[in-house]
Amino acid sequence: MTLDYDAFDALTFDCYGTLIDWEAGILAGLRPILERGGATADDEAILERYAAIEALLEAGPYLPYRAVLARGARKVAAAFGVEPTDEEAAAFGGSVADWPAFEDSSRSLRRLKHRFRLGVLTNCDDDLFAASKKRLGVDFDWVVTAQQVGSYKPSHRNFDALLERLAQDRVTPRHVIHVAQSLYHDHVPAKKAGLRTVWIDRRHDLPGAGATPPAEAHPDATFPSMAAFADAALGEG
Repeated sequence: MTLDYDAFDALTFDCYGTLIDWEAGILAGLRPILERGGATADDEAILERYAAIEALLEAGPYLPYRAVLARGARKVAAAFGVEPTDEEAAAFGGSVADWPAFEDSSRSLRRLKHRFRLGVLTNCDDDLFAASKKRLGVDFDWVVTAQQVGSYKPSHRNFDALLERLAQDRVTPRHVIHVAQSLYHDHVPAKKAGLRTVWIDRRHDLPGAGATPPAEAHPDATFPSMAAFADAALGEG
């Protein structure tokens, strides 16, 4: 399917996995813990285990993302026979601030900002996202975090909150495209909310679903990078 990007006024984004390289950040935080404990595991095994554990934690009673990460570190390490220290778990809980942006994220967002209003719907705490926002180098028109909603994607509550925020500025769902990497966290619930979606398939050259649980979804368009998407959305591809 080919989207007519001229028909849309706003783009909303997932942050972690789409704009920020959360898999690199997760591995950078967890691998030293596992290695200290003598555990050996390849990257995909670590990410797959993390995906399952984080999804369970986020589906339960709301916890700040720092707490989700800290508990996730303990559970992932335990699965590989390692017990993290309190300091290691806490450090992983705050490690989002150190997660790198994908190399094309900032420049692509700046290009898109000339044509579209931009928003973020993120499974994160306000202060942690603020650190990531500095790496992205663009001012978003709307920012909706899990902390503000009290739940995590793929909960419909998060998309309802996003659409309510957009409606305050008279932006309707038919004029919005949601752009994301995770089929599980974003594309499935976004489609249920009536949004068109674009899949930034950051893992197009890798096996499996990585740090997100596998899911079946049908995005309206797919690109391997933010740069490729920006080219198409701006008619420059």
